Amino acid sequence: MSLNDSLTNTNKKAKQVSEKFFHTSYEYYKLKIFQQLTTSFGIVFKTIFIGSLLVIGLTFLAIALAFLIGKSLGNYTQGFLIVGGGFVILSIIAFMLRKHMSNFIVSKLSEKFFN
Repeated sequence: MSLNDSLTNTNKKAKQVSEKFFHTSYEYYKLKIFQQLTTSFGIVFKTIFIGSLLVIGLTFLAIALAFLIGKSLGNYTQGFLIVGGGFVILSIIAFMLRKHMSNFIVSKLSEKFFN
């Protein structure tokens, strides 16, 4: 009888320890996922916010530059064409470097996400 009681008692303790471990692990991973999601959403929100402000600023700078070039050439249309051509050239360069940009973004986000 003593051996049977001892085994039953040991099984109950093992069950309690495993339930506590499962509950603790569950809570830890729940908090970890919450941390990763908030960090990711924070990065996305900041990127969109700063990027939007940057786009607005660059738009006004491009318009001002186009007017400046157009005034110096005596033809505003040529100024806008030159600035537009500059943006097309920058777009082509960005298109050619897209794989490098993707690798850079993945490496930076993986550092944030997996640490």
